[in-house]
Amino acid sequence: MPYFDAASAAPLHPVAREALLASLDEGWADPARLYREGRRGRLLLDAAREAAAEAVGCRPDELVFTPSGTQAVHSGVSGALAARRRVGRRLLHSAVEHSSVLHAAEVHEAAGGSRAELAVDRTGRVAAGDVAAALGPDTALVCLQSANHEVGTEQPVEEVAALCREAGVPLLVDAAQSLPWGPVPGGWSLLTASAHKWGGPPGVGLLAVRKGTRFAPQGPRDERESGRSPGFENIPAVVAAAASLRALRAGPETTDEAARLRRLVDRIRTRVPELVPDVEVVGDPVHRLPHLVTFSCLYVDGEALLHELDRAGFSVSSGSSCTSSTLTPSHVLRAMGVLSEGNVRVSLPYGTDEADVERFLEVLPQAVRAVRERLGVPAAGRETAATTAGGAAEEAPAGEEPGGPAGSAEPAGLVVDSLGKRCPLPVIELAKAIHEVPVGGTVTVLSDDEAARQDIPAWCTMRDQEYVGERPAERGAAYVVRRRA
Repeated sequence: MPYFDAASAAPLHPVAREALLASLDEGWADPARLYREGRRGRLLLDAAREAAAEAVGCRPDELVFTPSGTQAVHSGVSGALAARRRVGRRLLHSAVEHSSVLHAAEVHEAAGGSRAELAVDRTGRVAAGDVAAALGPDTALVCLQSANHEVGTEQPVEEVAALCREAGVPLLVDAAQSLPWGPVPGGWSLLTASAHKWGGPPGVGLLAVRKGTRFAPQGPRDERESGRSPGFENIPAVVAAAASLRALRAGPETTDEAARLRRLVDRIRTRVPELVPDVEVVGDPVHRLPHLVTFSCLYVDGEALLHELDRAGFSVSSGSSCTSSTLTPSHVLRAMGVLSEGNVRVSLPYGTDEADVERFLEVLPQAVRAVRERLGVPAAGRETAATTAGGAAEEAPAGEEPGGPAGSAEPAGLVVDSLGKRCPLPVIELAKAIHEVPVGGTVTVLSDDEAARQDIPAWCTMRDQEYVGERPAERGAAYVVRRRA
């Protein structure tokens, strides 16, 4: 069964498996003890630290191992902010950071600090100029991922690092997604990563703090890992993580494999819009990770699509609100202002067979078609003059635009009641109703689904219709769309 979700967790690297099994016999003793078994554990731990530091591009004494990448982020953010409390308490981070950064920012804010969110463009990329404008004398820390975990867009880390260095502000880089493909460039101050993203075992994270960076670890401390990550080290897992990361750096194979996977992803990016109607491929087409591509399909329930692909033998993930228990779209897709419904993220692991990608391209159109048919979407997903599902469309009183003053010169509009319906039904009903009004007329969609706030404007962009805006309604909100053509 092809596994296409390496961005969540990469399959265990063969070198990691070998190192893990070997170190289970050698690395079980306490490395803080002076007897033979403890010294052996210390040697293994020190060797793993040196290998990991070389791959990261830092000194061994700047790097500690943590129980997870999330813990590395939390420790890095809290330690850097605490050390610069006298300078200021303002945290800057991009709108598309991993949830671990956002959660750390929430804790900081709840404790009396402040934070500012840096906007991204439709590709998910931060503008270095926006960072420069946001830096101030009270800025304590800037957080910027090296590459996005949902859409693969790479961030301008080198430019931002130079700006931060000039302003005297430390930069924390979340390198979880990019470290498998090479060291992070630029003069970062702190760096975090997670072993299961590169084929190491789960339960191992990295936190690197450059010498000269002020850092004050928070919470209970002990003598282990320079006081930055308390508790007994999982030496077998650490050794396996470092061994697999080193193996990825050992020769040209990683570069060659990155180029091969980039070609496969390029094929997916090109072919999916050709094979499936009404698809938006998201993320930066150039500045991106080599193995990851994300696209969204209009009029598709994301959870249903993932089930269809799973039945066909493909493991993929999604940022669609339909696949989450909160029923809210991915904060990454929301910040980008792109379609969230029917979202699919494909992230290819090392060694992906080209034949599996070709079969995915054969299976995907059938899966999308099956989901759309069950939802009653017109053939090929195109808008028609059909009545909205369930008779939801109602004509506004003559001479009055929904919500507008009586006697308005605007053409009459329709009101589509989608209250209580979840993605993608509000958008499907809008698509069916748009041709029931004349050019210049409006369709107002009533919806209490949070995803509608994102997907209706995205639909307008894709279908070349005018999104007028939203206004409060008795329940949820009213989203007004004007027909252009």
